[in-house]
Amino acid sequence: MLPASAAPTEPRLQVVQADYANPEHARDLVQLLDAYARDPAGGGSPLGVFVHDNLVRELAARPQAFSVLAFEGSQAVGLVNCFEGFSTFACRPLVNVHDVVVLASHRGRGIAELMLALVEQIARARGACKLTLEVLQGNVGAARLYERVGFAGYQLDPAMGQARFLQKYLD
Repeated sequence: MLPASAAPTEPRLQVVQADYANPEHARDLVQLLDAYARDPAGGGSPLGVFVHDNLVRELAARPQAFSVLAFEGSQAVGLVNCFEGFSTFACRPLVNVHDVVVLASHRGRGIAELMLALVEQIARARGACKLTLEVLQGNVGAARLYERVGFAGYQLDPAMGQARFLQKYLD
């Protein structure tokens, strides 16, 4: 048995806003998003070469974009990508949580919750009135997390039902 002073320690978890100009953050962001894209919840296919080569530059060119990274020691283990939009009904910004990624090896440890707390802090600093996100019906664990941290279905009038998320590809 090791003496208490010699006991190994777990690497410390750190959650930060990504700096798109930092080459390590840029590399980690793309690697984490690629891991998510390869997961069934992310579609099951790797990111394309164009995305690998251009994503961080394109995010940096958009002042309404921001990302949050989670590190365990020096290893990047989580990512959230966000985009500021606008609520016409509130006449204030809103923040859409677009991607939430935690490496499979690190799920169930509260990392996504910590990243979402920083996202909320950044959104509040931007004057946002709300956070929005979408989740696949089959991603039960993520849906539970989002409900636990305060997300709920969107509706204006219960008689009209909850909103549905739809998309239309343009190419």
